[in-house]
Amino acid sequence: MKTPKRLQSLLEEGLIDTVVRQLMSGKEATVYVVRQGEHTLCAKVYKEAQQRSFRQAVDYTENRRTRNSRQARAMAKGTRFGREAAEAAWQSAEVDALRRLAAAGVRVPTPYQFLDGVLLMELLVDAEGNAAPRLNDVQFSSADALRHHAALIREVTRMLCAGVVHGDLSEFNILLAENAAGESGPAIIDLPQAVDAAGNNHASRMLLRDVNNVRNFFARFAPELATTQYGAELWDLYSAGLLQPDTPLTGVFAPERASVDLAAILREIAAAEEQEQERLMRLQSTD
Repeated sequence: MKTPKRLQSLLEEGLIDTVVRQLMSGKEATVYVVRQGEHTLCAKVYKEAQQRSFRQAVDYTENRRTRNSRQARAMAKGTRFGREAAEAAWQSAEVDALRRLAAAGVRVPTPYQFLDGVLLMELLVDAEGNAAPRLNDVQFSSADALRHHAALIREVTRMLCAGVVHGDLSEFNILLAENAAGESGPAIIDLPQAVDAAGNNHASRMLLRDVNNVRNFFARFAPELATTQYGAELWDLYSAGLLQPDTPLTGVFAPERASVDLAAILREIAAAEEQEQERLMRLQSTD
């Protein structure tokens, strides 16, 4: 295929040898299958800010830091340089999150290079060596749904213990991939919107939404999952400093009675409605 303009610099630098095909195009990036010698990788080309449709950007960028004080001042003022710095920080956030999570044992693609808004990383594959499918493209038995749901809850637990909340987790950015042992299981992708669990005021709401998205998807195949409350249980343990990667979880949570934050509830309802609209649009685009 014709080499996309944004991948030309990787060819010129010798980081890749050829572009095989486009793998997917999402709301924040387009992903290509590329070759590097005998290895097949994927190249994630981030879209420009005006081309992205990712919602509620302010929630995700809250408390993101830059070590350069000049950049920080410019980002706060919203100058052109500041907007460019904020864009670079947004793009590099995924690289940072992937490295952090891989070190914590979370199943994510290994990042290799990040150059000119392009992330070169591991291509996750299935048992036949083809690009791993998204959960949304797979049908599950009840037993497999329960097994993969349990595996994902453990992955989310490892992420939270590492101080990271995905922020947009759903069946569209979880792949069913082979691991090094030849076993099929869920792998988490698409992390530019990941937030710091301790430093973002919206982290608890995002975690609950992430876990509920996973629950609602697998409940289609295993209805007994529909009443589980793993998200609330995880956040309660994390907030109390009691959460470890191997902490036993029950999926049962009885919250203490407290005053109702009506504004927060209305925001969550609006976010859920917007997310459902995006889900329906994604389904229509795959038909």
